[in-house]
Amino acid sequence: MTPTLTSPLDDLRSQLARSVRQVLSGSSDAPERRVPFDDDPGLFGPGSATWEVHRDASMMIGGLRALLLQTLHPPTMAGVAEHSNYRTDPLGRLHRTGSFVGTTTFGTTEEADDAIRIVRRVHTRVKGTMADGTPYDAADPHLILWVHCTEVDSFLRARERYGAQRLSADAPDRYVHEMAVVAERLGANDAPRSRAELRATLERFRPELAVGRQARETLRFLAWPPIALTLRPTYGVVFAAAASMLPGFARRMLWLPVVPLAEPLAIRPAATALMRTLGWALGELGADDGTR
Repeated sequence: MTPTLTSPLDDLRSQLARSVRQVLSGSSDAPERRVPFDDDPGLFGPGSATWEVHRDASMMIGGLRALLLQTLHPPTMAGVAEHSNYRTDPLGRLHRTGSFVGTTTFGTTEEADDAIRIVRRVHTRVKGTMADGTPYDAADPHLILWVHCTEVDSFLRARERYGAQRLSADAPDRYVHEMAVVAERLGANDAPRSRAELRATLERFRPELAVGRQARETLRFLAWPPIALTLRPTYGVVFAAAASMLPGFARRMLWLPVVPLAEPLAIRPAATALMRTLGWALGELGADDGTR
């Protein structure tokens, strides 16, 4: 049998893919597999706006932006701080979010339903009382709605700014509408069905947002996670891009100011180049041929 020869470019692509998968899922050898579209296209299918958004490497930036936004909601942060191991695994939530989004987007309907059931089962155990005596419950539809909206808003904004290709004109509204299916299956009520509704829903959460000790600790771990030195430059660019995309009020609350002109002159060019490189390495995370 003739041995398979690989070029230095192929080796570089493979190494990059393993590194990115390590950041996204916590595993450097996440297998690719094919979804049987003809038998079961899953919750959305390859012609959906959700596929158009989620198959792009910009999801890395969107996922981190969502986590940063979520730190501003005290009940959400209490659940994270008291029921997770983020101190020893600060990127664990990013990994779990990536795995959940990947399965519910590209998996079969059965796989998506199984992933949703697992999350709902975990939510039933995440409950307690905040320091001020306020109870919290991860199964609360209100908390589920907050997490859902921050993720949808972040994924969409990152895709628009850093996506390899321009979204179709109607994709943002279709995307928000499609993703409401996941929110409702997780237990949320009144999930937004358009981008205008998404913005209005996030605005209604503004009076509930605050930054406490738990948010500061989580932010510190997200900013300087204990990852391999070889991954730090890549992660630093992703973090800077995610932070710069936060609403102004959120950056002020989290003490994450952006130096004037740094975003257009430094952060955006670096992040754009990085996303193009990672998209090349990963084959755009889930191409039209059904692999991921």
